[in-house]
Amino acid sequence: MKILLSNDDGYQAPGIVALHQALQDLPGVEVDVVAPEHNNSAKSNALTLHSPLYVQRAPNGFRYVNGTPADCVHIALTGLLGYRPDLVVSGINNGANMGDDTIYSGTVGAAMEGYLFGVPAIAFSQVDKGWGEIESAARKAAEIVAQMQAQHLVGEVPWLLNINIPNLPFEHLRDVKVCRLGRRHAAERVIEQESPRGERMYWIGGAGPAKDDSEGTDFHATALGHVALTPLKVDLTDHEGLAYWSDTAGRLAPAAAQEGDAGAASAEAAGAL
Repeated sequence: MKILLSNDDGYQAPGIVALHQALQDLPGVEVDVVAPEHNNSAKSNALTLHSPLYVQRAPNGFRYVNGTPADCVHIALTGLLGYRPDLVVSGINNGANMGDDTIYSGTVGAAMEGYLFGVPAIAFSQVDKGWGEIESAARKAAEIVAQMQAQHLVGEVPWLLNINIPNLPFEHLRDVKVCRLGRRHAAERVIEQESPRGERMYWIGGAGPAKDDSEGTDFHATALGHVALTPLKVDLTDHEGLAYWSDTAGRLAPAAAQEGDAGAASAEAAGAL
């Protein structure tokens, strides 16, 4: 099995280093790393379109790119690797990607880029920041990959999984629980500061606390020590709302068009008489 490994914390982050080692230790597995040069958290699916991308190779063999997580996977799959991997893996992220986090996450964005190219993909994150028990998380992630390979789930049919692992010793991690995404409250207030030059500057505030952490969510599962697995999809269409918006769109038509339609309907009625 050939795996493309990326992340959003940068190629030197402890999470990707530990995960690379754990995946490399699996029998019959080859791992190529193409990751951002610097931290690219919260870059989502962003691609760099107006400046060139450069690929460098680190002493440990990792390749790194002066771009986003999605850039890394995109160029890897469209020419850099020279082959099609069986699986794209992203992570391990320094902190949770649960609930609304998945919209912003560069970790998920890297995995999603693989999925968009038709390759099965997994985004791995630790629940708490700080890299506590990172070796245990990497061991669990590699175990999940190995089990999926053994069950012939890594093949031609693409899927996208978001997996969050509690910061616990390996033997204390509870079984994998399939969950839906929870929800967070709105982000905290923006942080205002004055620059050394007297200019007003702003820092994006922290993520809000959990709003929906009820049973069945990723928040609830990880709080109980479970590894939370959430299957994701890219289709953002509000399928349940299609009929409502179809009716609404009809009422939003310009008045002249509505009058024209009414006139045409009257003419048809008169012709029928």
